[in-house]
Formats: sequence, structure tokens, C-alpha cells
Amino acid sequence: MGIYEELKARGLIAQVTNEDEVRELFNNGKAVFYIGFDCTADSLHVGHFMALSLMRRLQLAGNKPIALIGDGTTLIGDPSGRTDMRKMLTKEDIQYNAECFKRQMEKFIDFSDGKALMLYNSEWLVPLNYIELLREVGACFSVNNMLRAECYKQRMERGLSFLEFNYMIMQSYDWYYMFQHYGCNMQCGGNDQWSNMLGGTELIRKKLGQDAHALTITLLLTSEGKKMGKTAAGAVWLDPNKTSPFDFYQYWRNVADADVLKCIRMLTFLPLEQIDEMDKWEGSQLNKAKEILAYELTKLVHGVEEAEKAQAAARALFGGSEGGDVPTTELSEADLTDGQLDILSILVKCGLCASKSDARRNVQQGGVAVDDAKVDDIGASFDADVLRRGIVVRRGKKNYNRVVLK
Repeated sequence: MGIYEELKARGLIAQVTNEDEVRELFNNGKAVFYIGFDCTADSLHVGHFMALSLMRRLQLAGNKPIALIGDGTTLIGDPSGRTDMRKMLTKEDIQYNAECFKRQMEKFIDFSDGKALMLYNSEWLVPLNYIELLREVGACFSVNNMLRAECYKQRMERGLSFLEFNYMIMQSYDWYYMFQHYGCNMQCGGNDQWSNMLGGTELIRKKLGQDAHALTITLLLTSEGKKMGKTAAGAVWLDPNKTSPFDFYQYWRNVADADVLKCIRMLTFLPLEQIDEMDKWEGSQLNKAKEILAYELTKLVHGVEEAEKAQAAARALFGGSEGGDVPTTELSEADLTDGQLDILSILVKCGLCASKSDARRNVQQGGVAVDDAKVDDIGASFDADVLRRGIVVRRGKKNYNRVVLK
């Protein structure tokens, strides 16, 4: 089975512009493909993680990924999937977010020895002369066709700014530029990007001729990732300071029964043969499947040590069977003394003990643990960095609370 067939078997591929050529490039390691990441936050989230996993799969099959940091397109804002205009970010905010993205991407993709590229589209978008762009690129786009695109159509009633209207042209120019300067012969993205991606395909063909090889593939990445990456509390981030490894683990541990095998198939690197066997699982076996999913994804994002710690803490809290939401206490800087908080105060603040004397007694009797490690020192303290990542405090076998500094 080639990598293209594997992607199809995992349920990742939704549409392609030329399946035979895409298959040939992927399976023979000839694809130089890009996925873009706009810098709208200071961390990647689960939706991005799906794209990074795809890039890793294709790189392992011999293809060359280009991670395009959209520090230029973020200045405009993508209207796709949004009901209103994004908040305008400063150039300084965008640059900071781009640096955060870079550090996280390097955990997934091997950029050594030219095996992958990380590019910033401000390099070619910012210097553009507006009149020149209108004449050279704008002439290739039909306003009628653009307005029929789903990414614009859904915004027409609520209002679409002229700034956002230019986003498709900017994204299309990205590929046109990388096609000419970096040999990028394919772009990948989610279903919600299909209109923007086809714009790039058409631009290359109109500027460079119908025989120019410009291939597009859409995957169930961005659309599925946005559904999976959102919870009632907000996004599930890859930054451990925004979503702790324990919370990341628990999010996947608590996916719906109907989704667990789909998530394992799409997101993990487990062999398809093993996953096919798991397709037969039902009832309590699905809880085991959820543990496997949570462990594998936490390992990919945060490493083996954090995955094992998160799994041990979850098993200690839930007895290795049923999942559930962990009760959480949020602290502020005002709760700290000299940047720290002692275990007795923590036990009281999160409601596990009625008073400090009660807390002292529980610690001395060996009934208190933090992240599944027993605490027997009544003077134990935790600094701000540890608390920002979050700790799971347990009193006895069934009383627990997650404490996090916001």
C-alpha cells in the first residue's frame, strides 16, 4: 500500500484535482507540498496538529513539506468559516505568534538538510506593489466566481470587508510564488479552504500556461480539526502552558464512543492492521481504545514521559475505567506568596480540606498526592510555572481536583 492509499484508508482525503497525478507524486516521494498556518494565536491547536501529522506522514514517505507561516496573510484575515471579521493583530503580535508556531512545528517535522522548508509569506507579500498586483494577478480572478465561493458567500449577509475579500488572491499568490521559486507542485488543506486553493491552481495555469503542474488536494483536516479542537472551555492547544498534558490526554480520553476509532485512524501512527482489529471492539473495549488514543496523541505532542504521567494520573483518578471531567480550581497571581503556593493552602483553596489543620493531618497521614506522587512534606510548595501547567491534587482515593494558575 502506497502512502496515498494509506491516507485514503485513514479517511483523510476528501477531494483532489487530479487523483492519478497526486497518487504518483505521493507514492514516489516526488511531492513538494505546502500547508499554510496563519498566526492568529500564540499556539497551534488540535486542528493544526492534524495538518502537522499529515506533513509528517508524507515526509516519512520521502516527500518534501513546506510549512508556510502566514505572517503576511494574517495581516488580512481569512473569512473562511467565520461569521465576522477577525480581530486585527499588530505586526509585533503576529511575529511573536510565528515564533511560537516555529518551535512547535519543529517537534513534528524534520527541517534538517533541506528535508523540509519553513517559509514566511511576508517575504513576498509585504513588498508587493498594489497597482502591479492588480494588473498582474487581479486580472486572473473573476469577481463573479469569487462571490460564488463558499468562504465568501456565507459572509455576504453579515458583511464582508474589502480587506478580507483580498485573502483568496493573497493565498493564491503564495502558491504561485512558491511554485516558481521553491518548486512547490502541490498544496494541501482542509475542506473549508477548497475555494482558496482552487484560486491558486487557476492563477498558476493562467500565468504559466495550462500545462503547468499545479495540483490540489483537500483533506478532512481543517474542518475535522476545528470540530475536534474546540471544547466548551475553548480550543485544545498544543502549548502545555495553555492546555496541560493532563487536560490534553483527558480531552481525547473523553471522546464519544462513535468517534474514537475514527480519531485513532486519522490521527495516530498506529498500523492500519492494528486499527482494523480494533474496529471490532465494543462496550468496555471502547474505553481501552480511548486510552490508546489519548496516550498516542499525548505522546506525539508532549513526549513519552508526559504521556505516561497523564495516563497514570487519569488511572489514579478514575480507576482505569470511566473517564470524566476533572473538577478544576483556577488560581490567580494574588493567591501566591513570593511566586509560590504551599500544599496546605492548595488543599484548602480547592476544597479538598476544610482548613489548614485538616490539610496538615491528611498530608502527615499519607493521604495526599500531586500528579500521582505522594506528598509527605507539609512544607511542600509549587512555583508559578508548575501551577500554570496545572497539577492534579488528590486526597484519599476518590477526592481530587485540578489546580491551575491563570
